[in-house]
Amino acid sequence: MCGIVGIYNLKTEIPIEVSTLKSMLAAIRHRGPDEFGIYTDAQIGLGNARLSIIDLSTGSQPIANEDETLWIVFNGEIFNYVELRPELEARGHHFRTTSDTEVIVHLYEDLGPDCLQQLNGQFAIAIWDKRRQVLFLARDRLGIRPLYYTMADGTLIFGSEVKALLSTGRVRAEIDPVSLDQVFTFWSTLAPRTIFHQIYEVPPGHYALARDGRFTVHRYWGLSFPPAGEEDARPETEIAAELRDLLVDAARIRLRADVPVGAYLSGGLDSSTITALIRHYTSNYLQTFSIAFSDPDFDEREYQERMSNFLHTDHRRVECTHADIGRVFPEVIWHTETPILRTSPAPMFLLSQLVRENNIKVVLTGEGADEFLGGYNIFKEAKVRRFWARQPQSDLRPLLLRRLYPYVPQLSAGGSYLEAFFRQGLADTADPVYSHRIRWRNTARLKRLFSAAQRGASAAGDPVAAFIASLDGPFSSWSELAQAQYIEVSIFMAEYLLSSQGDRMLAAHSVEGRFPFLDHRVVEFCSRIPPHLKIRGLNEKYILKKSVSDLLPADVCQRAKRPYRAPIHRSFFPADGTLPYVEELLSPEAVAAAGYFDPQAVARLVNKCRRGKLVSESDDMALVGVLSTQLVHRLFVEDFAAPADKDLHPLKLCMG
Repeated sequence: MCGIVGIYNLKTEIPIEVSTLKSMLAAIRHRGPDEFGIYTDAQIGLGNARLSIIDLSTGSQPIANEDETLWIVFNGEIFNYVELRPELEARGHHFRTTSDTEVIVHLYEDLGPDCLQQLNGQFAIAIWDKRRQVLFLARDRLGIRPLYYTMADGTLIFGSEVKALLSTGRVRAEIDPVSLDQVFTFWSTLAPRTIFHQIYEVPPGHYALARDGRFTVHRYWGLSFPPAGEEDARPETEIAAELRDLLVDAARIRLRADVPVGAYLSGGLDSSTITALIRHYTSNYLQTFSIAFSDPDFDEREYQERMSNFLHTDHRRVECTHADIGRVFPEVIWHTETPILRTSPAPMFLLSQLVRENNIKVVLTGEGADEFLGGYNIFKEAKVRRFWARQPQSDLRPLLLRRLYPYVPQLSAGGSYLEAFFRQGLADTADPVYSHRIRWRNTARLKRLFSAAQRGASAAGDPVAAFIASLDGPFSSWSELAQAQYIEVSIFMAEYLLSSQGDRMLAAHSVEGRFPFLDHRVVEFCSRIPPHLKIRGLNEKYILKKSVSDLLPADVCQRAKRPYRAPIHRSFFPADGTLPYVEELLSPEAVAAAGYFDPQAVARLVNKCRRGKLVSESDDMALVGVLSTQLVHRLFVEDFAAPADKDLHPLKLCMG
């Protein structure tokens, strides 16, 4: 984990000021507080805020090649750098450090953008080719590490977080109404959009080139599946064995670090699998970390303790209360830099704080298993609805859906409400987004809170139609489960889970997350696994359970997935008082001044949540969506304050 920033004179000759780069780095110093580095010449300025993990003594950035014609700043880790370095040395490259960063710059020297194909890692890269006057930006395949950019006054400005761009003084934040409409449909924007007007992200699996006054973006990797029926036909025992081998190696190389490495242990299958792999295949001393909730409806400490005792880890736990979520929520939004519809990032913020307090900089986690091995209820929901659609008058088939959502009272109770909710679009099985249409339609109901101005500004486009238009030709040839997985990975995982709930909450306390299930070798292997080995009946992640059953207690291995959730309305409207920032930001005056929502509609929602009775999942999402949008407006649009840069020490300055 690090942070990178840069300014490139694309169409102008504005002097590159070190003071501006220092301001940008100060804004993201939480990403890398250990040391700082800056490179400048007449054309460009690059900066790095470093979290020292590999090569603590000589890995300071920026780093150059032998003749200093290439300069790199880098955020992330290249896990196969150990294997790549001897090949580069055999081709005549000379190294000054033992870092993974220097491997990238030499590999780029040989291969240019094609170097990305050889990298196994999570990264945001900026390389300045001084001889050719080309800036190369790249982001990892799945978007684990962020990279934002904008154009201002003929310059390209980029950084690991939006606040770095705003800290230049050349960029102003303005919420884009089309992007806000996307958030209130998908839970996130669609890349390359961000919530802010004319501020973009380099999409996952893409790189960009800036040269000769032009800026172009290119795809180098994309998630793909074989045509339906052409998946891996080997016996399931062979597939399970290969999956295990790949996960063992993915976990092994993600333990490469010159600092201690810990792991998250939620008590579920995915994090338990990763922790068990570390325990069984390495000799590492292992600290594990988990979240417990004071509210028993959300608490999983029983399974966390079960796994910690079973694997003999040194376990630490943070207990999260409703009050904790309300207290830290403004800080959470400062780090997400976007509206969100759930409070789930807040406990993750507290968890990374616990990790840092225990002097751990790196944790391995289980993200990605649900997406690539069929773990989410939304996949099973689509499967049941397709089964029901074959006999739409059946009274029994829709009752299977009751098993999926025991935590949503209206749905778990069954009856007419359940049938009416899931019958929407039931027969439209040819719809390319059949699996997600109900979720998006349900989320879009929150737009009833939009102001007339917001509705008018976003009315020109249909966000779902825009997403469907972006789907590649092969999509229609994939299995129904593969199509649903692609949608989930492209939107929810890349744009929300790995960002608002992942990178940002870890980086807030200078912690790096590593994700063995997101090793591109594992991802590409899982894409070839037949659907019936991912979901057997309604048994999710069947092949993963078969692969690791000997490593875990049977009750954990076979336990039905419990989605990670966090309390909402009781966190913001406690019975014993009020939260001043909530009262202020949701007041009719503040809502009207910001202009995104209808003050009367918000007032009705607030009164309902304050009473605390009969608050639906939809109302909870609406509350978080409105409050987080109001916070984004206050923190970034109305009152952005760039952090001071006085403590950037030690600072390495390189002049070209």
